[in-house]
Order: sequence, then structure tokens, then C-alpha cells
Amino acid sequence: MASWNDYNDARQNPNLIPKGTIAKVRLTIRPGGFDDPSQGWTGGYATRGSTGAVYLNGEFTVSEGPYAKRKIFTLIGLYSPKGPDWANMGRSFVRGMLNSARGISDKDVSPQAQAARRIGGFADLDGLEFVAKVDIGTDANGEEKNEIRMAVTPDHRGYAEAMGAHRMSATAPAYTPPAQPPSQPAAPIPHGAFPAAASAPPAGNDPRPAWAR
Repeated sequence: MASWNDYNDARQNPNLIPKGTIAKVRLTIRPGGFDDPSQGWTGGYATRGSTGAVYLNGEFTVSEGPYAKRKIFTLIGLYSPKGPDWANMGRSFVRGMLNSARGISDKDVSPQAQAARRIGGFADLDGLEFVAKVDIGTDANGEEKNEIRMAVTPDHRGYAEAMGAHRMSATAPAYTPPAQPPSQPAAPIPHGAFPAAASAPPAGNDPRPAWAR
């Protein structure tokens, strides 16, 4: 039983969702108004920091379970002047989100799976529901905060339960790309649509994790 005289065993931050928690989340992109059509960045979804770093400002809301309605804020890297690592991680994260949301194994290389990993623009990601693994990072002040860096795909044993095993079969239904008029074929993500060029936020205002600056 908790003691009200000794607080050494009290949690340091009771508002944090435990690291490793598997939860279904819904992504809302907080628009930053930055576009670069040459990179496939349109619709005003991307944000460009004061030193040129470009990212999607993600708000992830837990859909159900004990942490329902809790919000987790994480940036999805599109470009960093420090090099391609942050953008490559952003692309991998989006690939995982699409696999998770559309029930595609990461190992599936069929034409249908490849089509499921293409988007027409960032609008296709806004409102996406998928299964995520909650992590803990630090904010600009060094304080701990929840982050989402990884999507959980159907290959993971916790996927079916998080997606709602009672509402789905053990194997998610195959993703069917939306029909497009013959004159407007589904547009693939341009090669390098996430990495780009620009210059990144000064240390004090840089919202990216320290290692990506």
C-alpha cells in the first residue's frame, strides 16, 4: 500500500504511458503550411523549422484501452541539414504506419502490398489509424515525454489484439487501393519524397530529438 509519508517509491511522472505499451492510435497532422511540390510535399501539411529542417508535426491520439484519448506528439522527419538519417527514419516510420493501417506484412512484396505502401499525398496519412509502440524520449528542456517511433505490423503478436481481435480475423483483409479515373492513375510517392533539401531549428528552438540536429 502506498505510504503518504515516504515518496521515494512514487512515480516520477505519472502522466507518462509506460514504455513498450502497444496501442491503437489515430494520426492527426498539425499543418505547418510548408510545400515543396518537387518533393511531393503539398497541401500545407509539412512544417519547416527556423533553420530549415522539414517535418510532419504528428499528434497521435490513443483510440481505445486504458489510455484512450491520451495524446502523444512526435515529429516525422522529412529533411535534416545534418544528413539523410532523420528523413530515412521518417520514411521507414511511414512505411510501418501504412503496413499497420492496411494489414500488410512488412515482408510482403506482392504488387498489392506495394500499392498499399504508396500514397497520393500527406492527406492520405492525416487521420490514419494504426497500431503503435509507445516509447519515452525527452523534450527540448530534457523532460521525459512519450513518443511514437515505431508502428506495429501484422507480423507482431500484439497487432491483432490492439486492432481489435474481436472485430477482425487473424489475417487482416487485403488492402484495395481506391479506384481512380483512367486519366488520373494513382500517383506513387516520388523517389526521395521524404528526404529533401533546406537548412534546421537553432538549438533552443529545434523540436527535433537532439541526435537528429
